[in-house]
Amino acid sequence: MTKADIVEKVAAGTGLTKLETEAIIEGFLTTVIHALKDGKGIEIRGFGSYRVKKKNGRFARNPRTGEKVYVEEHFVPSFKFSKDFKSTVDRGMKELLEKENKNTIE
Repeated sequence: MTKADIVEKVAAGTGLTKLETEAIIEGFLTTVIHALKDGKGIEIRGFGSYRVKKKNGRFARNPRTGEKVYVEEHFVPSFKFSKDFKSTVDRGMKELLEKENKNTIE
């Protein structure tokens, strides 16, 4: 699913125009990026939380040449799904598999 697909679904579900919906989604994404850039975490109950993780400097190996290289300390954004989110996806996938198995048996 792409951002355009999300815009289309949200617009259809809310009655907003695609242009308005795109502006809202773009605003949300920009807010998340700026908050993480400023060292702030974001928690959306029932969905998950965004935060920044520090990766220590280390030696790694270039897979093409095998040469040993040093990767400096850096920071990466991460997302942790909420328990509700994970259990909802798990249930949905299990139901989907059950339906597929029923159809192949019949």
